[in-house]
Amino acid sequence: MNSKSQAHEPDRVRQHTDPEVLERIEHDIENSIRFHATQPQRVLTARIQDLEQEWDVERWLQTNASAVALGAALLGLTVHRKWLVLTCAAAAFLLQHSLSGWSPPLPILRRLGIRTRSEISREKFALKVLRGDFKELPPLRRQPTAEGPVQKVMDTVNA
Repeated sequence: MNSKSQAHEPDRVRQHTDPEVLERIEHDIENSIRFHATQPQRVLTARIQDLEQEWDVERWLQTNASAVALGAALLGLTVHRKWLVLTCAAAAFLLQHSLSGWSPPLPILRRLGIRTRSEISREKFALKVLRGDFKELPPLRRQPTAEGPVQKVMDTVNA
């Protein structure tokens, strides 16, 4: 993904993700689609089911912030009040993320490969196309290309 397309990126998490990490995530999505394009339908279906269960970065941030805040609050009430600072920090990180799309844990989660909902959905949509879920829909009026079906799917998903 180049900086021009990143500047127009509607996904705030992707805006705040290192371009190298974005490139790796996009590469992984494309590799998954290319691999699954050669697999039987049962493998495509299993991958789609896995994608439906995959946690996105928002869920990871919310769960981690909640767990830290709750744990620190319990420690603050039972051990020492200084633990309440950690509760405030977790709440502040979550507030910062909800307002700006960035928080201190975000770069770590993204480097670990945690994807946004839109990234997960794009892979799932491409696999559904390959599985034939949309063959009953009328075809798009596009110029025919000499490229293979995987490239057509990637062009559609990335459009």
